Amino acid sequence: MSNLEQAQPKKGLVHLYVGDGKGKTTAAAGIAVRFLGTGGTVLFCQFLKGRPSGELALLERMGARLLRAKTGEKFVFQMNDDERTELRRTHRECLARAAEIAAEGAVGLLVLDEVVDAVNCGAVELSQLLELLKNRHPSVEVVMTGRNPDPAIVAASDYHTDFVCVAHPYRQGVAAREGVEY
Repeated sequence: MSNLEQAQPKKGLVHLYVGDGKGKTTAAAGIAVRFLGTGGTVLFCQFLKGRPSGELALLERMGARLLRAKTGEKFVFQMNDDERTELRRTHRECLARAAEIAAEGAVGLLVLDEVVDAVNCGAVELSQLLELLKNRHPSVEVVMTGRNPDPAIVAASDYHTDFVCVAHPYRQGVAAREGVEY
């Protein structure tokens, strides 16, 4: 390690993976694998996903902690008022727990999968997410995924990658495939 590296404490940065293309969660999982592979600690939080995706079981076996906000099988636009109220409660609790862990510095990498969409649909408040980013331990790296981020989320990010869909089998009626899309 160089003298410069020894003199400067590790600063966690904020990654933002957004867009209409496939691969945002996969990229976030890839960073989590890399982080675990170098001895780091990971908390992988998922929002707005009704069924577990294939990477979660492997990440957990590798030592990642998981948090999933209870969603159910319906899309938000299909939910009635009571279901949306419950969605907001569970998602805000999940983000609050992630914020506590990040503030303590209890993990090195915090992945907030689909948190941008959770903000967009009102499942979590933008202010709650921005507070997490502001109040996290300085060493905690954060990865956020989703679509159409609020300008404040973009401004709070050090990395910003936009995934663009050029072609996708969904357009030809091919359903999501286990192990590939989830």
